Amino acid sequence: MSVRMVARRLGRKLLPRFTPVAHLQSHATSFGFKEVKEDEKSQLVGNVFTKVASNYDIMNDVMSGGLHRLWKERLVSKLNPFPGMKHLDVAGGTGDVAFRILENINSVDRRAIEDTIEDFLQAETQIYVCDINPNMLDVGKKRAQERGLGDLGSLVWVEGDAEKLVFEDSSMDGYTIAFGIRNVTHIEKVLAEAYRVLKKGGRFLCLELSHVDTPIFKQLYDYYSFSVIPVLGELVAGDRDSYQYLVESVRRFPPQEVFAKMIADAGFQKVEYENLVGGVVAIHSGLKV
Repeated sequence: MSVRMVARRLGRKLLPRFTPVAHLQSHATSFGFKEVKEDEKSQLVGNVFTKVASNYDIMNDVMSGGLHRLWKERLVSKLNPFPGMKHLDVAGGTGDVAFRILENINSVDRRAIEDTIEDFLQAETQIYVCDINPNMLDVGKKRAQERGLGDLGSLVWVEGDAEKLVFEDSSMDGYTIAFGIRNVTHIEKVLAEAYRVLKKGGRFLCLELSHVDTPIFKQLYDYYSFSVIPVLGELVAGDRDSYQYLVESVRRFPPQEVFAKMIADAGFQKVEYENLVGGVVAIHSGLKV
């Protein structure tokens, strides 16, 4: 869907469920369905991910029936990784997206150059995994060791804030954020930072739980979200509250068209999105030109 179409449809209406967030005062923000002070949200979100870190990937499998793996594969396919690239994966602590990017680059099917040149490019490839939560990063580093990637120079683990990245301007070929942007305090700041660190021609990609509009499917999805997911969190991870926050945070996240407009407002061109499973998740993309 083009930015022009997004803007045109946005002008006609904003979906009602986005209204509560839009009307929060500047000193307040949402934490699930609760209204909290801005300086409290990062700590509250940090507490959630500290608690869920050890069971994060297991719960993703349980909640999505394993579909999150296919969604991440789709995200990486849109990125079109290449040897020698510098890529930033934000909120990627457990390494799920980063590992897939490296596997894609290392794929035999993608090798069409001389081995000596490729070895050089492989050495130059760097995937930065940035996460604000050290517990999530610890899980990712452990998984990297288990995969034999622990000593690989191509993987760089960085504890950092998506709203205040430590990377230089125009330093990255690509930027991904999967299931992370709805947890930040200021989405606009995250988008501005993504734009800043990308090189011209660099692609921004965001995979996020989103909004279902088909009435019957929406009713089923809402039932599953509010009646099943928190129970699964309690049974599998011993933590109902964190997964109650998860489903609430999805409902407070901007609808697809509104988020696309925010990406365009940050300066990105060729903004589009793809709904998966009827809008349960969406992949938004934009290009820095």
